[in-house]
Amino acid sequence: MALLGRLVRRSPWLCNVALYGGLFAAGDAAQQRLRCPPGQAGGADWAQTQHVALVALAFHGNFNYVWLRALERLLPGRAPAAVLAKVLCDQLMGAPVAVLAFYTGMSVLQGKEDIFADCREKFWNTYKTGLMYWPFVQLSNFSLVPVYLRTAYTGLCGFIWATFLCFSQQSGDGTAKSVFLLFQGKKADMEETSPGK
Repeated sequence: MALLGRLVRRSPWLCNVALYGGLFAAGDAAQQRLRCPPGQAGGADWAQTQHVALVALAFHGNFNYVWLRALERLLPGRAPAAVLAKVLCDQLMGAPVAVLAFYTGMSVLQGKEDIFADCREKFWNTYKTGLMYWPFVQLSNFSLVPVYLRTAYTGLCGFIWATFLCFSQQSGDGTAKSVFLLFQGKKADMEETSPGK
């Protein structure tokens, strides 16, 4: 852990952005595995995972690195008022930009004719779902995590979010309910195929 800390301190931008991109790609691989376990028809869509990694490396990791530092310069410190103001700014300004960039970036890389279709269909649901998760993540981030590790921490917590986002982009509607229905469907499938049924 000390080695990682030294590495991040020496090259914070590179380490933070690379970690962020890797975790987003892992989130996509996880949602693919959840939707279609090994042994079933389908298999991994590595082009999809590459697209997710590219969007995360090219935009999300860089955006978060710059954005989190800008928030700290604008609202320095860990006093409760500063932390709450950072969380509010993040959710009102940073979160919408990140959601829009993800759906639009993926549509561009997938060669979709209407690159804003996913944004129109899923933005508000995704943004509202994010409000159930990200304020709590950023509250701990701004109050407990050193500035130089904040993008990495956001990336670690972003693994769960990336899994959700990639599922929503592929087959969900941006709501938490769609993911719960996915898991209920998997449970029903397992019960139907279990021995003794």
